[in-house]
Amino acid sequence: MGPLTARLLMQRGRPKSDRLGKIRSLDLSRLNLLSEHLDPKLLSRLKQLQELDLSYNLLEALPPNLGLPHLRILRCANNQLGDVTALSQFPQLEELSLEGNPFLTVSDNLKVSFLLPKLRKVNGKDASSTCTQMENLNRELTNRVTAHWEKFMAALGPGKETKKAQADFVKSAVKDVCYGPDSLREFTQWRARLMSLKRPDDVPLNLPSTKRACNSPSAQMEGGPSGPDSSQPALQLEPLHFLQCHSRNNSPQDLKTQLWACAFEPAWEEGHSGATSQTVATCGGEAVCVIDCQTGIVLHKYKAPGEEFFSVAWTALTVVTQAGHKKRWNVLAAAGLRGLVRLLHVRAGFCCGVIRAHKKAIATLCFSPIHETHLFTASYDKRIILWDIGVPNRDYEFQASQLLTLDSTSIPLRLCPVAPCPDAYLLAGCEGGCCCWDVRLDQPQKRRVCEVEFVFSAGSQAPGRRVDGLAFVNEDVVASKGSGLGTICLWSWSQTWAGRGSQSPVAVVVLAQLQWSSTELAYFSLSTCPEKGVVLCGDEEGSVWIYDVEHILKQPPPQLAAPQAPVQILKWPQPLALGQPVTKTMVNTVVANSDLTYLTALTDSNIIAVWRRC
Repeated sequence: MGPLTARLLMQRGRPKSDRLGKIRSLDLSRLNLLSEHLDPKLLSRLKQLQELDLSYNLLEALPPNLGLPHLRILRCANNQLGDVTALSQFPQLEELSLEGNPFLTVSDNLKVSFLLPKLRKVNGKDASSTCTQMENLNRELTNRVTAHWEKFMAALGPGKETKKAQADFVKSAVKDVCYGPDSLREFTQWRARLMSLKRPDDVPLNLPSTKRACNSPSAQMEGGPSGPDSSQPALQLEPLHFLQCHSRNNSPQDLKTQLWACAFEPAWEEGHSGATSQTVATCGGEAVCVIDCQTGIVLHKYKAPGEEFFSVAWTALTVVTQAGHKKRWNVLAAAGLRGLVRLLHVRAGFCCGVIRAHKKAIATLCFSPIHETHLFTASYDKRIILWDIGVPNRDYEFQASQLLTLDSTSIPLRLCPVAPCPDAYLLAGCEGGCCCWDVRLDQPQKRRVCEVEFVFSAGSQAPGRRVDGLAFVNEDVVASKGSGLGTICLWSWSQTWAGRGSQSPVAVVVLAQLQWSSTELAYFSLSTCPEKGVVLCGDEEGSVWIYDVEHILKQPPPQLAAPQAPVQILKWPQPLALGQPVTKTMVNTVVANSDLTYLTALTDSNIIAVWRRC
């Protein structure tokens, strides 16, 4: 479809007229229109237009000056819109349709409510609740921006230039003024920027120097001691939320649904690919939930009747639109009992692809840290398959292709791409031990057997013993765990790999051991927080074991010492905040986000616990 013409508008307009100025309703849906096809000079002649349908096109944005002063109904469903601020040119708008635009988020819904004060319906639903939420957020943000302004001006030096000070304040407000869940961060930053550009009128820019001098000490004291003499405080965590969102039929009496895995959503930080947000995905039973850790709000919930989900994994795709613009798109993969992988577009709220990966249950899955579309799935059929899920097409559907099949002699339980060379080797903790495969795609074989089997000394893990916990702590050190021996093993990948020779199995080079529960029970998954040098693991008593291994990473001990005790053991609070009489709770898995601000633990009794660093 090329640019619009007056003839086309008259053909598709109602009532029928030979004058554009008399058209009140116009249907421009399903014409493959691009944003540049919407000619403001032509459309501005529709002086009486009240209803416009632009659905099922390829629009990425609306031109800012369409000149439709009486527009009351606008349908823009199933396009590629990535921004809604241009809607402010339609102050009389009462009904709006935006569903099927996968790049719009919860923040955009709030922007719509702020920009369109007369809006009554959004996507066919009453807009009053979203409007109320926006008003509450806006009120709180106004108070916080005002307080931030006063603090900023109190600390301002007397020689600061006025224009430079305001520019610095805008940057400071956008960065530091926060409120609400992480999913609303875009909205809060947007409002903070607008508010800070219109600074509070009751606070003059040029404060007297005496007031600056008076308030400066308090501003410096806030945030605690600093400097070389200050010691870094020990890690302190407080219980924040206890959630029960995976219950069958939403029954509060369901304390039997097992919760198996969780993963924090990737954060959108330039140059920091490993950063994660405060939003976590959890799985168990027939549901996958996405939770904001700050507020405890379940942002999204996906159900698949008859399924039991065992694993979830995130990836951040770069999607190129029809106009050639790049968009970031977080996709969540979930899999379990039925051997299917479901690819979920969480923010848009729908499943956009299903991979029939295995005939038996999928135990775990993970994405490659280098290739955003490469997904490993490990199944009870004793196979690991590498998939390329590709990028979604115009209908936001995936077409996955199989790249490799890796055969195992036992069931793979945990997958871990080798940190220094994730595109070359894959580690897996299995029922029969720890194995490694060559996953380089430039090799001709598409079906491969285990290349190296690793064995552990009698002091840690005996040969052939189950490895049900596996994760890299940094680029070289691996944390692994088996059942029944009461330890977690830290070993060097580089030293072990260098000494492998041509034989298998290969004995790992153990650096240290961590004291853990002596339980014979299995499948307690460990995790790591590489940025903080921390290892985490749950146990059969409902406790979370936390280890600080940074000193081992910096300088491994010259000889193997006694197992290191955890720096902290989080005990499950009793009685539970949910008020449920749980006598014994096992923590199946525990995961922290990248900066260790939030920690999420999943149990065998259908309860999710969220801790926050104090």
